Order: sequence, then structure tokens, then C-alpha cells
Amino acid sequence: MSAVLDRGLPPFEAAGMRLPDLTEVLAVERRAYPVPWTHGNFVDSLAAGYPAEVLRGPRAELLGYWVAMPGVDEMHLLNITVVPAWQGRGLAVVMLDRLVGACRQRGLTQLWLEVRVSNERAREVYRRYGFAEVGRRRAYYPVVEGPREDAILMSLSVAAV
Repeated sequence: MSAVLDRGLPPFEAAGMRLPDLTEVLAVERRAYPVPWTHGNFVDSLAAGYPAEVLRGPRAELLGYWVAMPGVDEMHLLNITVVPAWQGRGLAVVMLDRLVGACRQRGLTQLWLEVRVSNERAREVYRRYGFAEVGRRRAYYPVVEGPREDAILMSLSVAAV
């Protein structure tokens, strides 16, 4: 289920996200989302000790990142982003594999996330990975203009991966 197809996937190195990474992370965040996370969102997550990683390519360029929040028996994926130029090559699956590994290391059995209703591409990646759509959060996501957007709540049994 989590095998990565060779679609030009670059050699990469994963490392824990640190404060010095945030300049690059925020630049990607602003390119990737109409309502991006703020510097404070990332700082607060790192200060709380949440698991967070960056993926870097062979020239130390940022390829992607994720941030998650552990709970009792579960992990909640808060943010996962592939640099737009590298999307569609399997890096999201690489990061999901690493996140599942972090769940296993902590003895956590369930992985949760929310995704915008309109983000069909991401929803399909999650479904193919094994996540199930289990609910809907009304008016969850802010938007630039207009009413807030609903989120689809998705869940994955870590043992099933």
C-alpha cells in the first residue's frame, strides 16, 4: 500500500523540523495554500514538541514537510505539504510512511487528519494510502473570501499499513 512508484523521486534526507527551517517552510506554505499556516503555528507546534519533519533533496533543497500532534493512542496530522514543483512524484507517500513509523515508535494505533472538501487530489492520495473518510467538519477551514470550507475527517488504522 505504501510503495512509492519511481516517478523521478529525488534522493532525499528526512530530518526533524527546526526553527531555522521555518524561513523555507513558510515560503513553501505561502505558495501552496491560499490561507497558509503562520510562523506562530509552526513555532507553537515545535515548542510543544510535536513530531515534525522536513524532506530535503540532494542539494539540501526543501521538498516537503509535515507536522503532527500525538494524543492518547492516536496521532493527528496537522499539516503535510509537498513543494508544488515536486507534487505527483510520491513524496506525500514517503512522508506518510515516515509518519506511520513515528506512530508505531510511540505505540499509537490510529492516524487522523482533516482535508478540505475541495482538495480532491489530496483526498485521493489519502484514500489510496488506506485512509477512510469518516466524517465532516462544517465550516472548518478559513478561506480568503466567502463562507468557511468544510473538512473531510479521515482516519487510518496504523496496523493496516
